[in-house]
Amino acid sequence: MKKACFILTLMVAVASLIWAQCVTIQDGVLTDVKGNLIALGYDEFGYNYQAHIFNGRYCDYDRVLGGEFCDVELIMKWNDAWLSNKSCDFDTKLDRHFGFESYRGSGAWLTNHQSGKVLVKGKYRKWTYFVKIVSAPEDAYVDAPYDSAGNGTYYTVDGIQIGPQIWGAHAVIQRVSNDPSLGEHGIQYKSPVGPGFGKW
Repeated sequence: MKKACFILTLMVAVASLIWAQCVTIQDGVLTDVKGNLIALGYDEFGYNYQAHIFNGRYCDYDRVLGGEFCDVELIMKWNDAWLSNKSCDFDTKLDRHFGFESYRGSGAWLTNHQSGKVLVKGKYRKWTYFVKIVSAPEDAYVDAPYDSAGNGTYYTVDGIQIGPQIWGAHAVIQRVSNDPSLGEHGIQYKSPVGPGFGKW
């Protein structure tokens, strides 16, 4: 029992030391992918890295103002495993999948909510699109590619479908679309293992 308590205390001390070594946005030295300093609060593009949120125009998500789809509003939210608000690996970039070689098995997730207006029979009608994306478990596998981009569907080791593959290491677990121009209303896809986060 004493040995177990000692090991637990040692683990907490080491974790605290590592945590203390992390650089935060408040330290004023972290930079975005373009090399610009990251500050607290929303930036000109719509990112608030401290709060794990983007709220702006779709055309600005790449941190370049303007471009295609500026008439589309975009809200993205993510967890610390997707993109942290600190750097614990001794560089000036925010950590992605910290402690893992890739996103696989990291528990990362992202939501993407888009909205805009579309002309239907001479009137502008609102449309919305929402998707939940998770990083696939380390032991998940992909079936044969089903589209021209080489994407398949992720499955668990026991053969249960997680969802369609997206961006290589990730899977869609829920897709909701309300678009009068496409005749879409409600859930378009829900993972057989459920649309909740925190399973992997």
